[in-house]
Amino acid sequence: MSKQLFLLRDYQKETVRRVFQEWKTCRSVMVQMPTGTGKTHVLASVVNGISGTVLIVAHRIELVEQIRETVNGFRSFAGAQDDKINAQDDKTIRVASIQGIARRMDSLDFTPDLVVIDEAHHALAKTYRILWEKWPKAKFLGLTATPCRMNRSGFTDLFDRLVISWSIAEFIERGVLSAFDYASIRANSADQRLIDSLEKRGADGDYQVKEMNEVLNRRPSIERLYRSMMQFAEGKKGIVYAISIDHARSIADYYSQQGVKAAAIDSRTPQQVRKQLVEEFKAGGLQVLVNVDVFSEGFDCPDVEFVQMARPTLSLAKYLQQVGRGLRRTAGKETCMLIDNVGLYRVFGLPVVDWDWERMFRGETAGKGQRLIQNASETMYFPQWQVEVPGTDMGMGLVISHDRLLERLTELDKRPEIVQRTAELKAWQDEVTGLWGLRRGRERLTAAEYTTVFDIKEDQAAVRWPDNRCGLVDATGNKRWERSNCATMRFGRNRFLVVETAGGHTCYVDLCNLRTYEVKPEVKRYGSFELLKVKHTCYSRTQEVYQSSVDFDSLVITYRDYFLSINECNGQVYALFTNDEDYYPIYRWLDDGTLVVSDKDKRFYHATREGKSYLGNRSTPEEWKKCSDAIERLMEQTKNRIKKQEAEKKRQIQENFRTAIPYQVGLKWGLKVGNRITVPPIYRNVKPPVGKYCAVEMNYSQWGVISIDGTVLIEPKYPDIIIENNGTALLTQVTGKKVTVKLK
Repeated sequence: MSKQLFLLRDYQKETVRRVFQEWKTCRSVMVQMPTGTGKTHVLASVVNGISGTVLIVAHRIELVEQIRETVNGFRSFAGAQDDKINAQDDKTIRVASIQGIARRMDSLDFTPDLVVIDEAHHALAKTYRILWEKWPKAKFLGLTATPCRMNRSGFTDLFDRLVISWSIAEFIERGVLSAFDYASIRANSADQRLIDSLEKRGADGDYQVKEMNEVLNRRPSIERLYRSMMQFAEGKKGIVYAISIDHARSIADYYSQQGVKAAAIDSRTPQQVRKQLVEEFKAGGLQVLVNVDVFSEGFDCPDVEFVQMARPTLSLAKYLQQVGRGLRRTAGKETCMLIDNVGLYRVFGLPVVDWDWERMFRGETAGKGQRLIQNASETMYFPQWQVEVPGTDMGMGLVISHDRLLERLTELDKRPEIVQRTAELKAWQDEVTGLWGLRRGRERLTAAEYTTVFDIKEDQAAVRWPDNRCGLVDATGNKRWERSNCATMRFGRNRFLVVETAGGHTCYVDLCNLRTYEVKPEVKRYGSFELLKVKHTCYSRTQEVYQSSVDFDSLVITYRDYFLSINECNGQVYALFTNDEDYYPIYRWLDDGTLVVSDKDKRFYHATREGKSYLGNRSTPEEWKKCSDAIERLMEQTKNRIKKQEAEKKRQIQENFRTAIPYQVGLKWGLKVGNRITVPPIYRNVKPPVGKYCAVEMNYSQWGVISIDGTVLIEPKYPDIIIENNGTALLTQVTGKKVTVKLK
């Protein structure tokens, strides 16, 4: 393999430089780079700059060969045997799987100067931790696209620093990653309702595989997968992510029956067969590969044209690893089609979300999505990225097209080439007085004025002054909170300062608003919002704190995407808005899901996803009359707009009905609207549609009724069926008796 293929891009060179810079002050560094941006090339370049013995550890045996091949692209090696490669200089490089290392840990005859962990988000496992214990003097480098865990376990026990590269949005904007079109199931679709019914969780906190398989590994769901693939990616080459081995094989079998060259790959597939299928896929002999966690990491096939997600998950890492398989660039590939058949868009948003990797690395937030409440209107799930209105067919909608995505990205502010990590806030001690101050890097931010610095987190410090007062200060020493008679203070989880008094009592300070609780609050999460339950009382984490007047368990609390509603048993309903400092009584719910709210000064606002707009106030009868009129006009305008939208939706549906026609593939028949297939060719015969209904024959003399989107209304078992224009069907039974049935 030619070295020319591995010339580093500027962002890769900068990442390598920052790794070596961090090693000057610490031992262990983790690098975050999105899938498809060349983490392995960065790995090889770092290894190339190190002398001595290097051990490269991969998560799976399949990745070992890929890493060895990439490292060989940078250097000339000789005498490769098993997992050992002897360089021609003073370097010895060993590449092995973690399983192989763990089995031979006691018999290893070398001591590495550098240990490299590929896919380092797995490093919290016990098998990885022993590497740090085995070689306490070695430097460590971890590489991952997703430095996060679902259980909010941070990586700071193993890695001292996190080096962050560009975001996915920036890589797309700069042409490193491919743009994408994104289609997702609608909030009220059949598959979304099935996913909403999933209640059981596995040991990792994700959906239980057994329950997912029971609910979604069924013929109707697989048929919907096929129809959406044909609608959005007909003739394209792609990867499908399935729930289980049985699910993957069911999908591949069904796709193959419909004439699509598909194969399933899973952990039970023999390695040689797996390699052969992958090579056939890369060469174009296979159109679709259906897999179960096989291609989540390390799979490199840039000309993948679509990725179909058929596995629900709450894991951010799984989501980004899956979509990342389609975002690699290659010549002639304009875009990738991401087909979300399990509503992951509603759990995580689009892949271009700017994730806070630093907080996840530190364990302050979890890499876990939140399943949203399903009763809200469809438009609440589609933020400002969306331009196309979701279609009514098959429960799928185009969230954003690649051209609109690129337009949107150019509208965003340009960001630095590499996100620079701000130096951590630390304490420094005056050698003369013995007092402590705060510094960032070499810059002293405060004078030495504290007898104790208990704890530091981000830009805050818990300190004690010489007069024995204790408190919370910001990076420049400004006092935020104070209390006397403290024994110790520390920053706890969920943004609390934990304070132990001299008498042994522990209290908790909410860092969001500095309210003190004498008992430990229980954090209740609703989407992006958090409430606190203290005994039986509910508290918000806003600056102006909402405190319930009734028992917490009597409240009806609902997450509605951009706001949280709290319904008290007396009928009063309050709203909390994202990034807002107050809570608001809800005055009116509008037909489009937006609100009219008021504040404590009797001012009224129209609250939408974009923010709050002022309507008027209740300061005087005259002002209240103006405000009431404005609210009535707003309600009427909203109602009229919704009516127009519904009328247009009905018109489009009727237009679809008129243009639906049967089509034939081989001996089978289906339905299509224009060039879009709504019903695949699975029937022996299909009569022309009557309105929105169509008579279909599954087997000889076995007729039934479907709607033009493929929903079966009457099972095919009647010798004949005639559909009337009035929405009824005349069924001829086997006995010859005729029965009239009203269609839904």
